[in-house]
Amino acid sequence: MNSSFPPIPPSPPPPPGQPPIPIPGAPLSYPSPALAPAQVPIPGPLPSATSTVTATAMMLDQIRAQVRRVFAGQDEVVDQVLATLIAGGHILLEGKPGLGKTHLVLALAHTFGGQFGRIQFTPDLMPSDVTGHSLYDMANQRFQIRKGPVFANLLLADEINRAPAKTQSSLLEVMQEAQVTIDGQSLPLELPFMTIATQNPIEQDGTYPLPEAQLDRFLMKVTLDYPQAAYEEWIVAAVAAGESGRGLRPDRVERVCTPAHIIQSQREVAAVQAVPEVVAYAVRIARATRTAQGIALGAGTRGAIGLVRVAKAYAVMQGRDYITPHDIKRAALPVLRHRVQLAPELVISGDTVDGVLQSILDTVEAPRG
Repeated sequence: MNSSFPPIPPSPPPPPGQPPIPIPGAPLSYPSPALAPAQVPIPGPLPSATSTVTATAMMLDQIRAQVRRVFAGQDEVVDQVLATLIAGGHILLEGKPGLGKTHLVLALAHTFGGQFGRIQFTPDLMPSDVTGHSLYDMANQRFQIRKGPVFANLLLADEINRAPAKTQSSLLEVMQEAQVTIDGQSLPLELPFMTIATQNPIEQDGTYPLPEAQLDRFLMKVTLDYPQAAYEEWIVAAVAAGESGRGLRPDRVERVCTPAHIIQSQREVAAVQAVPEVVAYAVRIARATRTAQGIALGAGTRGAIGLVRVAKAYAVMQGRDYITPHDIKRAALPVLRHRVQLAPELVISGDTVDGVLQSILDTVEAPRG
């Protein structure tokens, strides 16, 4: 590992139900800001179909460690983004500006050598600015296709709710079918492909709420909050130590695998065992959102599917080839929070979607054994 990066404080406490991790308490030290070129160790051949998920879990641990070198203090967010990637889904990140969302996506792309695309959504953004367009070449007397920024492995759709619904909908085919249609010609995207959209939860002026059909295309909605003080001190010192405030550079993280390894991990996630009892538990949770008091719109079948998909990804990340009720519970909030709508009276009273979902998780009985 590149020793020029500052040492990272220990991980923060995990979600409830997981073993505690020590809180950082020792003073932080910051070595020289100079960054040496990163080494690029590439693993050997892809695991065979008969191998366990242990190799994939180790690879994902390496990716997590590399991302954490420039995006520290948000370990659960990193796990959620990784789970979305290997589950073959898309993710919506909601958080205030300046929390490192772009750093997270750039660092993740560099860990497997993926192509990175970014779209800054604005009110005047057109669908062709997202997908691309055809342009007549006078010299060759024919039309040529100019591909848009969606032709990437990781697409960052920054402040997606600042563009009107017509432009937002241009991502629907991309996210669902992994292809783009330009002038009647369907162009497949290079796999793996994941859309990582961001939105600011505070500013509402000049924004356009995402349609329900678009929201449902996101496998998870993740909320980012400010890091703990120890991490914020580390981030401030590390960034300020570099020239022009660029002390943490995502392009200097080490590459630990290839896009083919990510695709292989997606196959392994799909092959993870989901016993009927655990699947039924996921369905009961989704169905409970449709009848719970205070919820105007509950999660559809795609919500239950998302619970199982993310649970499988969590299992692979922990080196297991089967899912447990705890995996379903861990996936519940990010998978369901954007698929339900609270009744107006609950919104007025100050209740939150997460609070209502947590009460549902507390009442739906999990399978034993």
